[in-house]
Amino acid sequence: MHSRRQFLEISLLSGGGLMASIALPGLAAAATEQRPAGPRLIPLGAFVRIHPDNSIVIGARGCEIGQGVKTSLPMLIADELEVRWDQVRVEQLPYGLMAGTEPGKFAGRYGGQGAGGSTNIPDGWTELREAGAQIRLLLVAAAAQLWQVDAAKLKAREATIVHPDGRVATYGSLAARAAQLPLPPGPFELKKPADFRIIGRPTKVADCSDIVSGRARYGIDAQIPGMLFAVIARCPYLDGTVKSCDDSAAKQMRGVRAIVPITGPKPTDDFVRNLAAGVAVVADSTWSAMQARKALKIEWEPGAWAHDSTAALEKRCRGAVAGETAIQTGRSDGDMKTAWAAAERKIEADYKVPFLAHATMEPPGATIHFTGDRVKLIASLQSPGGASRMISAMTGVPRLNIDIELPRAGGGFGRRLENDFVAEAVQVAQAVKQPVKLIWTRDDDLQNDFFRPFGVQRLRAAADKDGKLTGWSHRVAATSRRWRADSADAPEWMGTLDVDGFPANCVPNYLAEFVNVDFGLPRGWWRAPIHTFAAFATQSFVDEVAFALERDPLEMRLAMLGEPRDLDYKEHGGPIFSTGRLAAVMREAARRIGYGRKLPKGRGIGLACHFTFGGYAAHAIEVQARGDGWHIERCVCVADVGQIVNPAGVEAQLMGGTIDGLSTAIGLEVTVVDGRIQQSNFDGYPLMRMPDAPFVEAHVMPSTMKPSGAGEMGIPTAAPALANAIFAATGKRLRDLPLRS
Repeated sequence: MHSRRQFLEISLLSGGGLMASIALPGLAAAATEQRPAGPRLIPLGAFVRIHPDNSIVIGARGCEIGQGVKTSLPMLIADELEVRWDQVRVEQLPYGLMAGTEPGKFAGRYGGQGAGGSTNIPDGWTELREAGAQIRLLLVAAAAQLWQVDAAKLKAREATIVHPDGRVATYGSLAARAAQLPLPPGPFELKKPADFRIIGRPTKVADCSDIVSGRARYGIDAQIPGMLFAVIARCPYLDGTVKSCDDSAAKQMRGVRAIVPITGPKPTDDFVRNLAAGVAVVADSTWSAMQARKALKIEWEPGAWAHDSTAALEKRCRGAVAGETAIQTGRSDGDMKTAWAAAERKIEADYKVPFLAHATMEPPGATIHFTGDRVKLIASLQSPGGASRMISAMTGVPRLNIDIELPRAGGGFGRRLENDFVAEAVQVAQAVKQPVKLIWTRDDDLQNDFFRPFGVQRLRAAADKDGKLTGWSHRVAATSRRWRADSADAPEWMGTLDVDGFPANCVPNYLAEFVNVDFGLPRGWWRAPIHTFAAFATQSFVDEVAFALERDPLEMRLAMLGEPRDLDYKEHGGPIFSTGRLAAVMREAARRIGYGRKLPKGRGIGLACHFTFGGYAAHAIEVQARGDGWHIERCVCVADVGQIVNPAGVEAQLMGGTIDGLSTAIGLEVTVVDGRIQQSNFDGYPLMRMPDAPFVEAHVMPSTMKPSGAGEMGIPTAAPALANAIFAATGKRLRDLPLRS
């Protein structure tokens, strides 16, 4: 049994249909006489629609960035609603906002709508199933009233209510009657997994046909009547400014409507709006705007970082990780320093991880329209709430007057958690007083990003004469993710030091430390942020320690994890980290690749496992040495993400995450010379091509645990498993990413 306060508001559609709208408890609303006593409710727009012809529409509330929530979240509602999936049509909901109980406070109409941290499925697992169950019970009550029978004798099945004597009523025929009844107050008894008809069944993407046929609409496809098109020339120097701009030639070009200066943040400001100063060109078409941008004669004023570089940053990081200055302790269990001093065997290694760009297939961009005291935004987003707050702060328009449409996004990976491109569009639209579509090119995207932090990590392992581990330390010298991020309450090591991650609580003495190293590049969340940063070093070092102690890498991992137990984990994805679940995915990956079999010369298998955002994943990769290089022969990914909503979606996420992780590990980095980013397109930031991509054997472990997300679990262990496989095949240990640098 699940006890939950009422959260649906039922209303009658024209034509006799039923609209079920989600409403969150505790918010002010006008109660109706038919509603039972309890929290006052606010109707929050169509969430489920049942029409008289028995057609059913379910709204998808989350930002669809390729992780599949436009399919999986409606599946949760549909299963408890007792309809067939082929009876359902899914519609993307806009961002919804309503006034809260306190002045200036707001609540989401549909619950959480952002996309980050793999939270959509965990957040919706109970809430959305209860939404479906409450609508189903209401329709049962309507049938019971119609037939004058006990509701307990009726059954819901495939969008119908069935009477014991064989009579059947469709949901559509009951909709008008149901709309007049009081809501079932709950608690709601939700289905047991054995009774699921939709949840747990492989299901194709709800708008698959639109995607493969080219009909799917992305943010870049937005159209508003009368809109103009804008591109921006941004200062290429970190914290630089516009010294002068001769726009006379650009203004004479056909179709050009305006040249708009773009104000950038001051060097002391947090990055809460746009990233850089620049000059916008507004024209009748994208082509005209881009051609006019080329005609601008801009002299840039370099900022304070004009003489810095990532090569110099690496030297600073290597010096900092080896020094004893400005060390911050994230966690200390036991006494690692004493354990290190007393150790019979000492192993130490340094690992480098570079800056990374997000490089989403659809670059950032936004279409915006101001009409009186209202604003309409159409953009591919991950944080629509952040966009709403920022637009209101910049314009003074009340948040309830800001309408945001959420088209499908061509990738997110954390980039769209920031809304700097929306801030730019606001500045341009305010200046020209017309609807504006702001377009970013790939060059704009790669050179103006919130990059994954750079760092050097030093790991140490202490062991006794018998090869038993007595201590472990992990020191990170990195560019803090917190820098200019409006996150003053967060520790400076956020996004770089996984203080509770493996092997914390798995060794007698453990020490996690951080050293901040300054640099002028903006930093942000990059897919599975802390975990892609930390897992490469940790899981590579486990193999190094095993080799030094003459132990098998699989045996050593399992020994360190120990007996199955739940450990405290305070970061996102906690509060529990299960050693048993992590060990299980590691064993399964090793089994599936045939770990331990005799391999021919020049071939090796590498392993890695990691806990990410409540999910557990492992990789086993087999590599063949070829001349001076190597080739991936097999790649196995196994994950435990709790109960599965859509197995096809989870497998796709594990495959995509693995390819993303391998592509990044092999060839991607962002470098800076003289205060300027060097990469400007895919020739300098070479994503993996299809002929180079291995087939990923993705396997999902059965589980009865509450689900985690799945969009980020397949990435963190790909890089260390590959590096470990390369060592096993070639004897060469690669400690710096990218591996082919």
